[in-house]
Amino acid sequence: MKMRWLWMVCVLALVLAGCGPKATAQPVELRVMTHDSFAMSEELVAQFERENNVHLVFIQSGDAGSMLNQAILTREAPQADVLYGVDNTFLARALEADLFETYRSPLLSDVPQEYQLDAQLRALPVDYGDVCINYDVRYFAEKGLALPQRLADLAKPEYRGLLVVENPATSSPGLAFLALTVANFSDERYLDFWQDLVENDVLVANDWETAYYTHFSGSSGKGPRPMVVSYASSPAAEVMFASEPLTEAPTASLVGPKMCFRQVEFVGILKGTSQRALAEKFVDFMLGPKFQADVAGQMFVYPVRMMTGLPDAFVRYAQVPEHPVIADANWLAQNRERWIDEWTRTVLR
Repeated sequence: MKMRWLWMVCVLALVLAGCGPKATAQPVELRVMTHDSFAMSEELVAQFERENNVHLVFIQSGDAGSMLNQAILTREAPQADVLYGVDNTFLARALEADLFETYRSPLLSDVPQEYQLDAQLRALPVDYGDVCINYDVRYFAEKGLALPQRLADLAKPEYRGLLVVENPATSSPGLAFLALTVANFSDERYLDFWQDLVENDVLVANDWETAYYTHFSGSSGKGPRPMVVSYASSPAAEVMFASEPLTEAPTASLVGPKMCFRQVEFVGILKGTSQRALAEKFVDFMLGPKFQADVAGQMFVYPVRMMTGLPDAFVRYAQVPEHPVIADANWLAQNRERWIDEWTRTVLR
């Protein structure tokens, strides 16, 4: 009788254990390699982690060029599952290196074809922006200095020592600006323009952060130079992140014809990932309405998803060029390495 009672107690305990709450599995880690300018609101990070029982690890790897170099060097043993931040100036190099797996996200139906530059769907568009010259409004007003009206003006004596640019070998805005100069002056004459800039004391920084926050004299910068290669949306960022409320942006952009380069950024699933399903979910999340509504306020670029709203300050202060240079991907792919080599020998010799 006693043994039978103990047996019944054990059975009851097992039944109750089976009916109780199940132990939650430990979150799976999903690693995302990005450039240093990547930002995503904490609320969205928490939402994706909660909904997918995942822990997101963001590996910031320098500017876009440096990030891509690292991804290529480690492709036999990838450091991440997803890569975000390759733009159309570096896209062909990433595709030539065979970094990505093909993925046809169902959310691409909400993205205009003009941004879908990879027909094989290895790299999917996330956002876009315009690389332009930003200038310190107060400096030009106090000096009574007229603004440059075209790129060629930057080589004039009155602008000597005023401009900082990024190295196109390591920086995507730097490469975008280099391509912009070729589009303006032709393949035969663009180096003459760069030689003129060198003689006019142009300063070269390795990345956008250093150029903008160290050498530029705008309100976020501390340097002496009042012109920098940045984005047409940077003035909006100055207002949104000002320590005190501003009614006017302290910086502005030169957005005349052929003075800006349209840049598109992509996300891709890295070959070799062991988290393919989760990687697909993260790509879908980046193309979804919540992330797309977040990118303008976080990274000051435009979402590619149609009908996505923008922050008020972004609408008021971000400038949209009417005639940006929109480069053909094949043109960039065929000439990029030669341009960088020629530029390096001309500018950094």
